[in-house]
Amino acid sequence: MSLLIARQLRPASPRAASCARRGAMLLPPPPPPSARTLSTGLTNIATEAHEPKFLQAVGMYFDRAAKHSGVTEEVLKHIKSTDAVLSVTFPVEKDGRTVMVRGYRSQHSRHRLPCKGGIRYSSEVDLQEVEALAALMTYKCAAVDVPFGGGKGGIMINPKDWTEAELERITRRFTLELCQKNFIGPGVDVPAPDVGTGPREMGWIADTYRNFNPQDVSGAACVTGKALSLGGVRGRNEATGLGVYYGVREFLAFPEVHSRIKHHGKVEDSSVIIQGFGNVGYWAAKFFEANGAKVVGIVEHDVAAYSAAGLDVEQLALWRRENGSFRGFPDAQQLIEDNPMALLEAQCDVLIPAALERQIGLKNARRIKAKVVGEAANGPVTPGADEVLRSQGCVIIPDLLLNAGGVCVSYFEWAKNLSHLRFGRMNKRWDERSKGQLLALVEGNAGRPLSEVERRQLIHGAEEHELVYSGLEDTMIVACNETRQTANAKNIDYRTAALTNSINKIAASLAGSGSIFTHA
Repeated sequence: MSLLIARQLRPASPRAASCARRGAMLLPPPPPPSARTLSTGLTNIATEAHEPKFLQAVGMYFDRAAKHSGVTEEVLKHIKSTDAVLSVTFPVEKDGRTVMVRGYRSQHSRHRLPCKGGIRYSSEVDLQEVEALAALMTYKCAAVDVPFGGGKGGIMINPKDWTEAELERITRRFTLELCQKNFIGPGVDVPAPDVGTGPREMGWIADTYRNFNPQDVSGAACVTGKALSLGGVRGRNEATGLGVYYGVREFLAFPEVHSRIKHHGKVEDSSVIIQGFGNVGYWAAKFFEANGAKVVGIVEHDVAAYSAAGLDVEQLALWRRENGSFRGFPDAQQLIEDNPMALLEAQCDVLIPAALERQIGLKNARRIKAKVVGEAANGPVTPGADEVLRSQGCVIIPDLLLNAGGVCVSYFEWAKNLSHLRFGRMNKRWDERSKGQLLALVEGNAGRPLSEVERRQLIHGAEEHELVYSGLEDTMIVACNETRQTANAKNIDYRTAALTNSINKIAASLAGSGSIFTHA
């Protein structure tokens, strides 16, 4: 059973008509779900009861930025509204009984195609969460000039409760629903990994799509975050964490930032606390550590590890892999088990929430001592906490900018799949030969030949992951500077500046393409 919810502020697309012909029902938007509105314990620890939920918070941030955009009210409504949501329910057999599984896919904006956004597996998934994350993806893609619309998906299951074979059946059945309703395809909607999913699930999705679309020669581009053997790109796994590092590095270097927070302006010797030690938190910690920062604290839901001299990130990761937790880690100065969240309030230069939404709210915002908060997670700071932190002089680097590394490198993977060509394959050896010839001239004039090691270092042609890193770094540098310029020109905070830039870019795209069927 499936339900296609099409929002009517934008004209109905041929896809909506196609879905209707296939039996999906076109209905008015339903009321917000009442069973769960992102009010689980983990997302309520730091928030007051009256603080807005995630979808409301995204809308509040949008409205705040809209006032600075110069875009008309009609166009703002167009940008803010969700284009379409697919809700599906299907049966899965488990332990001799039938379980009904619910899944969602939201396409917030189709001003650029395809839509782009992850698919998460969590018992906490609901329609409100999916719509909020899809909206955030629209603004995120625009902020970093990735030519996608925003999308998001989720299946309401706890993956730990299901075997690998059962997860494969669920993934393939959900993909079938997406195929039938035209909610997936290289030019339509391209999912990616998210909470509870990874390259394995993306491989199942790609294979299912290929079986239902054998004529699509670019079918591998229907999903990103795949394993290398299935068309993935080198550097995708660490992309979001690396983007977090690049973004924090750029903001620390801005003179107005390091003068405001009284900081030396470099990552080196800065103290960093990271909440969440999943993919994003782990790689962010690795890159900060590799570039001279001291990762003094890492916070997980059950225990936090702290060391004023800096934690050994790889040793801590190895300990957790072997023992399932930070508990008993011998190299930590302190292990906090009774209230791990308290470590967020410790003194540090940079605090990186890289776990869930709503982790800094009105309950703990006034006790946060970090000079910079870098939002590696989606929506970790509530609007009320945002105001409190800024009033205390804290600089907040917003999520739609800082954690855009994942979608940026997903864009590279998508482009690689469409071109059917590995980055660097056509030019690596040519670059090396050209550099070698230039180096020979330099050696002749200098009268001293270089050693083989020196020569290899100087003429080395870029590998795929090096090109990906370079593209991501350039993207983050440009986006951070655009945000800075808008913030300084309009005297607004960085979140509002980044969103203002996104709104203006989307509005320009809509104005340039026009809107079919909007006017008589």
